[in-house]
Amino acid sequence: MKKENLEKITQLRHELHMYPELSMQESGTLKIIRQFLRENTSLQVADCGGWCYAAKRGTTGKADSGLLLNVHYVQSGEKNGRQGRKKTAFRADMDALPIMEKDDLPYHSRNRGVSHKCGHDGHCAALCGLALELDQMETENDVYLIFQPGEETGQGALLCRDLLKKEGISEIFAFHNLGGFPESSMVFRDGLTQPASEGLEMHFSGKTSHASAPGEGINPAEVIAKTVLFARDLAGRVKEGMALCTVTGIGLGTGDFGISPGEGRLCLTLRAEYEAEMKRMEKDLLDYARGLSEPLGIRFSYAIRDYFPETRNDSRSLIRIREAAQKAGLQTIPMDRMWRASEDFGWYLKECPGAMVYIGNGEKYPALHTEEYDFNDRILETAVDLFLELV
Repeated sequence: MKKENLEKITQLRHELHMYPELSMQESGTLKIIRQFLRENTSLQVADCGGWCYAAKRGTTGKADSGLLLNVHYVQSGEKNGRQGRKKTAFRADMDALPIMEKDDLPYHSRNRGVSHKCGHDGHCAALCGLALELDQMETENDVYLIFQPGEETGQGALLCRDLLKKEGISEIFAFHNLGGFPESSMVFRDGLTQPASEGLEMHFSGKTSHASAPGEGINPAEVIAKTVLFARDLAGRVKEGMALCTVTGIGLGTGDFGISPGEGRLCLTLRAEYEAEMKRMEKDLLDYARGLSEPLGIRFSYAIRDYFPETRNDSRSLIRIREAAQKAGLQTIPMDRMWRASEDFGWYLKECPGAMVYIGNGEKYPALHTEEYDFNDRILETAVDLFLELV
């Protein structure tokens, strides 16, 4: 990667870090990225509302005969006559987290209570670095750079994935920074690399009464308690693969000693290697909670939130990215176990082949989603060089 380009994207990363935004609220982040691309490259930048993508059109060489796509590119209603070119996409996520950041960084968050503690500022800066390099070279095929909102809630990829079909994209790649591995190493896993997950929010509506006359009301406390105990043992009943059921929130009453509460809430995260097993856990929980509630006159309702599919790497795409890492001189490390955190990149992999890989921050680097974490600028060049080899 060119030194001047690395300096530009490092500055961009720090600017993005200063103005973090929560999932599906990334309008300012998007504006910074669009402005950077338009001022520093000649790539075509498409504004898609809450997200954008940049496109580099292939201009030289012959298309890969093994991956011919007999389609025309359409720009402003005109066919540009390019047929049979391979189209590759790269994705970066833009959203931040509701975590307070200390003011010890010169580029610390200016948005109180929100910070880039997952490194999505670095993911975006790296993709902008790829844009700079692409703009200064000729490519045989076409490249799309997707800047996606809402990864933390699993919503963003659903907005962007239609681009893959619309443009006939044949392969897509992404990376995530990850601690616990040597700095700038490329870490990968064949097949399932991150599991499916969903948030299950259950509501129990009974009847409030005076604490001295609990029999005159319907307190859902016992139903919630029994459901928690049922959830504790639920993962052990899954027939195939890893499964987790984690209680993430319990709400019941105000703590006022004179009131027996009538409303309650229970939130759980379900996580599994296979979406089908996760949905089976969901059904079992709902059937159990409803079965306890209805005989007592408790109105039961629920909502599914933050849904993430499985992220399963395509074997051929993974071979390509491993070869690219070797050409870039990167250490490659296979993961013996999947990373349990969920990732909405799986939505793209339902549409076309691709791979999600990880770049090591350092073996003792602060963990993601912690106050101490900040994206490691030294791996920006690693990510760009890796993606350039794929191009």
